[in-house]
Amino acid sequence: MTRMTAAEAAVHVLKKEGIDMTFGVPGAAINPFYAAMRKVGGVDHVLARHVEGASHMAEGYTRTKAGNIGVCIGTSGPAGTDMITGLYSATGDSIPILCITGQAPRSKLHKEDFQAVNIQAIAGPVTKWAVTVLEPAQVPRAFQQAFQLMRSSRPGPVLIDLPIDVQMSEIEFDPDTYEPLPAYKPAASRAQIEKGLAMLNDADKPLLVAGGGVINADASDLLVEFAELTGVPVIPTLMGWGTIPDDHHLMAGMVGLQTSHRYGNATMLASDFVMGIGNRWANRHTGSIEAYTKDRKFVHVDIEPTQIGRIFGPDYGIVSDAKAALELFITVAKEWKAEGKLKDRTAWAAECHERKRTLLRKTHFDNVPVKPQRVYEEMNKVFGKNTRYVTAIGLSQIAGAQFLHVYKPRHWINCGQAGPLGWTIPAALGVCRADPDAEVVALSGDYDFQFMIEELAAGAQFNLPYIHVLVNNSYLGLIRQAQRGFEMDYCVQLAFENINCPEINEYGVDHVSVVEGLGCKALRVTKPDDIGPAFEQARELMHKHRVPVVVEVILERVTNIAMGTDLEGVNEFEDLAENATDAPTSIASLT
Repeated sequence: MTRMTAAEAAVHVLKKEGIDMTFGVPGAAINPFYAAMRKVGGVDHVLARHVEGASHMAEGYTRTKAGNIGVCIGTSGPAGTDMITGLYSATGDSIPILCITGQAPRSKLHKEDFQAVNIQAIAGPVTKWAVTVLEPAQVPRAFQQAFQLMRSSRPGPVLIDLPIDVQMSEIEFDPDTYEPLPAYKPAASRAQIEKGLAMLNDADKPLLVAGGGVINADASDLLVEFAELTGVPVIPTLMGWGTIPDDHHLMAGMVGLQTSHRYGNATMLASDFVMGIGNRWANRHTGSIEAYTKDRKFVHVDIEPTQIGRIFGPDYGIVSDAKAALELFITVAKEWKAEGKLKDRTAWAAECHERKRTLLRKTHFDNVPVKPQRVYEEMNKVFGKNTRYVTAIGLSQIAGAQFLHVYKPRHWINCGQAGPLGWTIPAALGVCRADPDAEVVALSGDYDFQFMIEELAAGAQFNLPYIHVLVNNSYLGLIRQAQRGFEMDYCVQLAFENINCPEINEYGVDHVSVVEGLGCKALRVTKPDDIGPAFEQARELMHKHRVPVVVEVILERVTNIAMGTDLEGVNEFEDLAENATDAPTSIASLT
């Protein structure tokens, strides 16, 4: 056997579990772990500027490729509490990340020692498992169990807290014979699949709702194959966007109160049956449950037993990993098709496609200041089908989901359930690190951008180039729009006269100067016809300098983006598309 410190054993386990990348900020109580990484080698590291930023980098890294698990590292006390937001975001979207924190010595845990906090208790509600390891010999097994838990059933994050004396203690450990533990994934039975498929087959106007669980299971190709076999149109959720390409003839649009398409909502309301696979029935997707479920039956397939019936009771529930369920759905559907048992869905699919062709929102505005819809139109023109979009929350994210196009899984990388401001920049850096050859395009409003703007310095230092589209209305736009119901516009204005930058006309922060001060490149656009050329110039700068490039577009101060309280009551505040000129990058023109 080999003697080594418990921290060195932990690093060996990381490598055996396939980890070669970490994000973090060192500190006194975690320095032994960093010493172990330096000694053992083989694990790279990006130095974040904020520990919460490290956790979001880990999220972006995980979300980019199937099988990835992002690792974030911090010291004791506030480092762990700073990463709680990242753990919450990961839990909400079923994203496995491993958070490793340092801790005060075991003998001081009960003595209110400097930066000693019960992070195990704090992190418990937002992780699959949080543990302070008190025995050095248990460290490698804690890491082994962590990876098994992160990969099993519904994926999610784990926090391992390591007292400094535990990290430094020597133990016996043999890395050469270490093996990861098998992950557990529940799988549907044939009888369950046959019943679910029979219910779908009996319907006249069925839909498939594809959630983030399909992407987590790396089963998007299977979802498309099943849809094509049955001829059933697909509604992706926001977290499932990209499971089926936007230009596929069976992609029927997204549904919801905010991040939705007019044609998607209309198709949902016209349906009589919905099979949800790997989705949560999130409230921004469903809106009013009464309106969402009225006159239609539901089958719900999800990996997590407690998700079945959590929002509403389906007519039939199946607990299964999305990939396992889809593999069996395809097997049975092929058999039924060969026997002539599957219904012809041509007329229903054509009806859905006609809505997709006609129920569109206008994007082609020539206004100055710029209307945000024009920004997304120009993004669709410049950025291709391989673009990985990253965004967080706000009117920019909502409008982006209404107007942008996504063609592949893991090409819309969005924190869905938690929606923390500031997520976009560090998550985009994590995406860049996971896929260095990808064209990564982030999207933020001005407040999301300002929350963790310091992480751009990490992008400059570690050469993580991407394009950041910053739509600036100098407002907390989504909250301002929500305040309309209270007849107020209160404490949400970000505008002020910047004495150092009078040319931005009281839009407040001079983002261009800040971005350049952090070692990156930035462009400012004020006219709609200049947006596309600015994106092209940003691409050239990104490739030349290998740093993030920000394109700030100065928007009109107030724009209300389409949203409502239920699927039948979405308010369309702007003009609708009446012809191809109004929406020249309409998805209907691509199908």
